[in-house]
Amino acid sequence: MRLLLIEDDLMIGESVLDLLRMEGYAVDWVKDGDMAERALESQLYDLILLDLGLPKVDGLDVLRNLRMKKIRTPVLIATARDAVDLRVLGLDLGADDYVVKPYELTELLARIRALIRRAFGRAETIYEHLGVSIDSVTREVLVHGQQVSLVAREWAILELLLARPGVVLSRKQLEEKLYSWKDEVSSNAIEVYIHGLRKKLGAEMIQNIRGVGYMIPKGFHGT
Repeated sequence: MRLLLIEDDLMIGESVLDLLRMEGYAVDWVKDGDMAERALESQLYDLILLDLGLPKVDGLDVLRNLRMKKIRTPVLIATARDAVDLRVLGLDLGADDYVVKPYELTELLARIRALIRRAFGRAETIYEHLGVSIDSVTREVLVHGQQVSLVAREWAILELLLARPGVVLSRKQLEEKLYSWKDEVSSNAIEVYIHGLRKKLGAEMIQNIRGVGYMIPKGFHGT
């Protein structure tokens, strides 16, 4: 999953960036509202983490402009502005959640996971398919009841494909979800991770649609 972090406080930004990357998210970080709007014009994100007190363009204006353009990306406001009327305004302008600084990082992660699940139309945290079970909170993966270990980007690909069973994602689409601006991407990286997943989960789990991309076949169900 690819996130946009909009935060002008360097200490907070670095802490959140490190946390999100440790959790396996690809993260682009911008430090003012103008950079945020330019980033949103060029890239689709799975979630936006938005501060309000931003230089150049205020966070509420970023949010307002985002929703006026009919962009439905989930927005989690994370700000020191704790007045009730501002919380109400932020939510009424289209934010999906609102957390006040200082916040617990574990709570921030839980809110991010919840918003991403909701965006994909799911309430459950455990998914099962073809004998494979994944827990989106603990990141435990079971194959016919036996635990297997995935590297971070194998997990990220699996989660993306399970979110839309029957939908084909191209290599480029997967790369855009897995890598941020500063990451280097080798030409065969996606193929290597797909190969690793098939070895660990079973070849039937992920189908290669020649010349198009990869998908998990329909028949998916959640638990």
